[in-house]
Amino acid sequence: MTVIVSARRNIRWTSWILGGGSTLAAAAFAWPFFVGAVPADAQVAVPIVAFALIPALIVALALTLDREMYTAKTVALLGVLSAVGAAVRIAGAGVGGVEAVFVLLILAGRVYGARFGFLLGLLTIAVSSLLWGGFGPWTPFQMFACGWVGAGAGLLPRWPKTTPPTEPARRATAQRWRASLEIALLAAYGVVASYLFGLLMNLWFWPFAVGSGTGISYEAAADPGQNLASFALYSLVTSTLTWDTVRAITTVVGIALVGPAVLAALRRARLGPRR
Repeated sequence: MTVIVSARRNIRWTSWILGGGSTLAAAAFAWPFFVGAVPADAQVAVPIVAFALIPALIVALALTLDREMYTAKTVALLGVLSAVGAAVRIAGAGVGGVEAVFVLLILAGRVYGARFGFLLGLLTIAVSSLLWGGFGPWTPFQMFACGWVGAGAGLLPRWPKTTPPTEPARRATAQRWRASLEIALLAAYGVVASYLFGLLMNLWFWPFAVGSGTGISYEAAADPGQNLASFALYSLVTSTLTWDTVRAITTVVGIALVGPAVLAALRRARLGPRR
């Protein structure tokens, strides 16, 4: 009983820390709406802010990889899936908005839970950036954004357990129906995650991406509502209608094609209770 209570306390404490770290990261994304700065200042500050997030990432990893996660199977599976995700990301290289790695993050997060999905997103971006030579001020932002994609899939609602029909034909039909609903849920989430990821990555870059004096420029003296409207227009014309839409389509097609098989394979390597 003492061991169970201690494990639950560790999970709760880790969840609070990860939640706090994610809140700080969200503030780092959203600072243009709350802090006045000219684009030139933002350009100087962003690398500092980005690399300041790295200690938070290290702390998040250290706290998440607590004793509950210290099993050979968990670490091995996390390493393998991170390597697969990195390879998929490097192969696609985000060309034209194609982000097939989202398929893996969503499916793994669904099976293994929010904490595992969050870690997988972080490590996938870190490994692919190291191998691909793509480290830069944007990397910590990408790590958190992809971590949130994986974690969000783990937080999606689960189907309530029901007693399956006794007749084999009806049982098979019920199983197919539940599987189809799950794929539809994950595909819908993939669309939402694809657009939100694009908005987040636009947000860190927007304040200094456009010169001043245009209808989509960041203005330090403007109120948050005006800057929000400018940002929405900037995102719409630069990525929402193009890159983000392609990413959403790619994710939906990938989940529809490989989702059932990958979910079944991941569940055969079940780690235990979802975290």
